[in-house]
Amino acid sequence: MATVSAGLFKSSLGRKYLMALSGLFLCTFLIVHCIGNLQLFKDDGGQAFNEYTYFMTHNPLIKIVSYVNYALILLHVIDGFSLLAANRRARPQGYANVDQSKSSTWSSRNMGILGTLILTFLIIHMRTFWFEMHFGTMPTVTYDGSDILYKDMYTIVVAAFAQAWYAILYVICMFALAFHLFHGFQSAFQSLGLNHHTYTPVIKALGVGVFAILIPALFAAMPLFFLLNN
Repeated sequence: MATVSAGLFKSSLGRKYLMALSGLFLCTFLIVHCIGNLQLFKDDGGQAFNEYTYFMTHNPLIKIVSYVNYALILLHVIDGFSLLAANRRARPQGYANVDQSKSSTWSSRNMGILGTLILTFLIIHMRTFWFEMHFGTMPTVTYDGSDILYKDMYTIVVAAFAQAWYAILYVICMFALAFHLFHGFQSAFQSLGLNHHTYTPVIKALGVGVFAILIPALFAAMPLFFLLNN
């Protein structure tokens, strides 16, 4: 059984399954992360957001899910580049002379570029926030007479978003994420063979409305809010 599984995930089909499953898990993470980050908009001096980040870093189950998430991001990146390289090797010589826009979307043809831009952003983003949260020296705050000493992540986020270059980079990368998800979400279901005339249109509508528009727009609104109110 182990040999069969290893063989499957070394094959092109197996890598597509892995890409689809890891991508859908990351879509779920985006929803949770977006809902949590909406606490930034509360006019409470950062209390709701700091309590959210405290919960996310102290709940044992959340911590396990976080490690799974980090591993799946890495797998998704490696698998994406592997599939991109395999597709280029398999591409016929005369393919470059064909008008690809008639048979595919712009986002599907540029998933490698979009993915690379998002990966670059993730590295900067995690260095700015995740690294500082876990290993940096941060201000602390208490609320309502509680004995809990919260790391003041809200102050770090506000300071980062108040920088024009970072806010602009963030917004640009949310456009890249939107195009990436526009193709990637529905493509994941296709790769898993989940196609049906009844629910496929619903999946496509969900992919466009929620993952390609709503979530990237909400994320993009966060740095713009603090940049414009600085």
